[in-house]
Amino acid sequence: SPAAGYRLEARRVIAANAGRVFAVLCDPDGHVAIDSSGMLQSAEGPVVTSEGDRFVVHMDRESLGDYDMGEYDVTVIITRFEPGAEIAWTIDGTIKPPIGHTYGYRLIPLDGGDRTEVVSYYDWADAHPDWRESGVLPVLDASALKATLGILDRAVRRGYVRG
Repeated sequence: SPAAGYRLEARRVIAANAGRVFAVLCDPDGHVAIDSSGMLQSAEGPVVTSEGDRFVVHMDRESLGDYDMGEYDVTVIITRFEPGAEIAWTIDGTIKPPIGHTYGYRLIPLDGGDRTEVVSYYDWADAHPDWRESGVLPVLDASALKATLGILDRAVRRGYVRG
């Protein structure tokens, strides 16, 4: 597809059912817990239950060390919500126009539901043209997606701090 050059994916099989994995991805604190970049510091807002839901994440760009943005907030806007199967979101924040990239997870039950293949994706095909062609995107690489999946696995098995 023409958008193929604007998408990264990583996958991992987690020894838990899709519902348990999905619960972490619906929890704003879950997003903070599994972030491999170190940018997500805390989150505010209720657990996500449908498309259009939003929550605020307090960010610190210093963890990436690329742009001197310091601490700032972004709003996560859920763009796809299929319980136990897929969740995706875009971000509205200090950067204008909003970049328009999408992050998401697809969950594929395995072994009668005892295990779940989790596909993490980052897509900037629909990003604002100013950003898509800027050379700034992707802001993450495939190794960051892989790392987050490893942390997701741990968070599902061991739990994570909320609040």
